[in-house]
Amino acid sequence: MKTLQSKEKIKKVSEFYNDVSKANEDYLKYWLDNTLFHWDFWLSLIVFTIVPIVFWIKIRKKESSNRLLFVGMLVFIISSWLDFLGVQYGKWYYTGKVIPSIPSYVPWDWVIIPVLIMTLIQIKPQISPILKAIIFASVSTFIGEPLFLWLGFYVIKDWHIIYSFPIYFIMYLLANKISKVKNFEPIP
Repeated sequence: MKTLQSKEKIKKVSEFYNDVSKANEDYLKYWLDNTLFHWDFWLSLIVFTIVPIVFWIKIRKKESSNRLLFVGMLVFIISSWLDFLGVQYGKWYYTGKVIPSIPSYVPWDWVIIPVLIMTLIQIKPQISPILKAIIFASVSTFIGEPLFLWLGFYVIKDWHIIYSFPIYFIMYLLANKISKVKNFEPIP
């Protein structure tokens, strides 16, 4: 089929995609031999994925579950996208991944960050969101990231953890604001 793109551009982009595909294939082979069912896989799956989910299920305010899950999903999307960009642009990478085909560290982006934010939102809602944002950003930046660095799950290349603080701070404030939305218009 004839296309508006030049043949040279299509060929060059195809070369990039072939390189990425080959790297992903090589990484999958490595992951199957060196991560799947090893200690780092189990730690990531059980301690950093399943335990926080069970914790949140037990402590959540059941009447607010849908609202909190909506916020958690928003946080999941934002953190995954930002993490993807960091990996894509060579700022950091991960080892001990539960899922080898996704560049971000799934337990952090999909579970730990959303669970921490959902928990903070529901606990003592009268406390200032700015104070809670500072707490969340501090715990994530100065406890969470160093812990994952120490475990070797998070490897920094061109980043400093202090850069993460304002990102976590803003992420919490955005999530808190979304959690306060009174209602949605019904779909007719």
